[in-house]
Amino acid sequence: MHLLNLGILAHVDAGKTSLTERLLYTAGVIDEVGSVDAGSTTTDTLALERRRGITIKSAVVSFPLDGVTVNLIDTPGHPDFIAEVERVLGVLDGAVLVVSAVEGVQAQTRVLMRTLRRLGIPTLIFVNKIDRRGADGDAVLARMARTLSVPLIPMGRPAALGTPAARFVPGLGPAAPDVLADHDDDLLAAYLDGAVSDARLHTALTAQSRRALVHPVYFGSAVTGAGVPELTGGIERLLPAAGGDPDGPLSSTVFKVERGPAGEKVAYARIFSGTLRVRDRIPFGDGRTKGYGTRTRPEGRVTGISVFERAADVRRDSAGAGRIAKVWGLGEVRIGDALGRPGTAYGHHFAPPTLETVVAPGPGADRRSLHLALTQLAEQDPLIGVRHDELRGETSVSLYGEVQKQVIQATLAEEYGLDVTFRRTTTLCIERPAGTGHAVEFNKKDANPFLATVGLRVEPAPPGAGVEFRLEVELGSMPYAFFKAVEDTVRETLGQGLHGWQIPDCTVTMTHCGYSPRQSHAHQGFDKSMSSTGYDFRGLTPLVLTEALRRAGTLVHEPVHRFRLQAPADTLGALLPVLARLGAVPESTGALGASCELQGTVPAARAHELEQRVPGLTRGEGELETSFDHYAPVTRGTVPRRPRTDHNPLNRKEYLLNVKRRKGE
Repeated sequence: MHLLNLGILAHVDAGKTSLTERLLYTAGVIDEVGSVDAGSTTTDTLALERRRGITIKSAVVSFPLDGVTVNLIDTPGHPDFIAEVERVLGVLDGAVLVVSAVEGVQAQTRVLMRTLRRLGIPTLIFVNKIDRRGADGDAVLARMARTLSVPLIPMGRPAALGTPAARFVPGLGPAAPDVLADHDDDLLAAYLDGAVSDARLHTALTAQSRRALVHPVYFGSAVTGAGVPELTGGIERLLPAAGGDPDGPLSSTVFKVERGPAGEKVAYARIFSGTLRVRDRIPFGDGRTKGYGTRTRPEGRVTGISVFERAADVRRDSAGAGRIAKVWGLGEVRIGDALGRPGTAYGHHFAPPTLETVVAPGPGADRRSLHLALTQLAEQDPLIGVRHDELRGETSVSLYGEVQKQVIQATLAEEYGLDVTFRRTTTLCIERPAGTGHAVEFNKKDANPFLATVGLRVEPAPPGAGVEFRLEVELGSMPYAFFKAVEDTVRETLGQGLHGWQIPDCTVTMTHCGYSPRQSHAHQGFDKSMSSTGYDFRGLTPLVLTEALRRAGTLVHEPVHRFRLQAPADTLGALLPVLARLGAVPESTGALGASCELQGTVPAARAHELEQRVPGLTRGEGELETSFDHYAPVTRGTVPRRPRTDHNPLNRKEYLLNVKRRKGE
């Protein structure tokens, strides 16, 4: 039997988790359909999910079809938890994108479809809630064609819309041959000759759906079950099975990490090649090249494996290619790690968090316990970016939005017994080098207190390029450990630029190096005061790198959101001045009957205020969607600064005192 790893994705409240329940019920693995409102769904297992009625963590559940075993991954729909969706995308063979027949295409719908197309993931679309009052199949289909800009193949039409009797009538529409012929020259020739049979069309549909060239569209209702049997048939026929050789070398990717009842780490991994077995000792890690070498990959012994079968996870001695497995025994494993041979890389497909807040312990909650709890939460969601300020005794986290903040607060209270409060949320900026800067300090010269020579050149890099570390010195000119100490410290120091913000993209080149070889007094052992150690290179590198950055200069960039605002045309005169005051830049205006649609950009720091102002300016009829678009240099007001949490290499005297004090500890 073939395997298929299937993702269910949607904008929040489109009915994604309800569809998951209906699929499980249709496949016969649950006896009754759970309810989101009642907190009885199979995949929303966290108490917080059941209470709030939203999916927070991705969940895996399995069900059989006639010739396929489906591992279904239910993902969060709320944009605050987009990082959960991001981690799932790299392990999917196919996806179902759920769209509401009432609300239609929404902000998250567009973001998800763009990403699915970019990654080439075969995707079916299910237009849900056709039984709800206000459902409009034709309007939603037209809106999808206009805003998603993808080739759509309706697999039938809805009937009795907006009533409990709403149903799906299967059958390819007259436009299907045109859409399919766009991707198949032979089919186009046969179509023009009038010689295309239904069998030929369905063969082309299957081939093109599996290559993500076209996207079949089904209509139905997760609540009543209308259209779901047809959707399950499409899942079985139109999406590709998982590949991979179970006898090949092990290659697997970790997309989720959680803690078990005893506090042990449990990794969720998609196996692309080979077979993972209990008691295997395997290397794991990100496996990415870092400058001149590769990260040292730890090893661990697998102590337990379970796979997903019929809505449960079942213990097994092994799991082969195509499977999703839960793995025990890898204590240092992280999200994104490759198990065995590095293969499919975990990438960033969505925007980074653009908000930050300080988490303050409440009565009875000590800072150490809080830091430990947040560190464990960061294992499950690395993008919350826990940042500890030793000087002020504060811990901050990165966020996508206010709902995520509320969930973190509730999780700390319920799972860790910690009462916390949050300070005001601030916008998370970044810095970019404005030019090229170079600095060097020589061993035993001038005021260099470290037994090391380090020279570094900093240059700008394109957005998204990351940090690249290069060498202009011979790798054998000093011990490998000293080069590694410099590179690791460079990456750590770039977490705070001249204004305190992270520098995510730049090229750093080591131009000079030197050290004092192992020495000793006569007839005595090794003397650290006469010989270089890693401490010298870790201590000197921040001073040199900061001076190079000072000479290059850095520019603070703030996150900018793209907005789409639909409102009554007669409110445009009231909207435009407010948009201007908020720093928004309208780029296009279109008429939609009695309404108008504005599209443009707005600084992320003002996006929330814009959301609050729109209802009052549009008599409650305005619809605003915003999403991260890019970073842009700060041009208004005072350049924002972020409090430093390091030993402040900007102030040499203060830095050296802090380093000396820390060494004494």
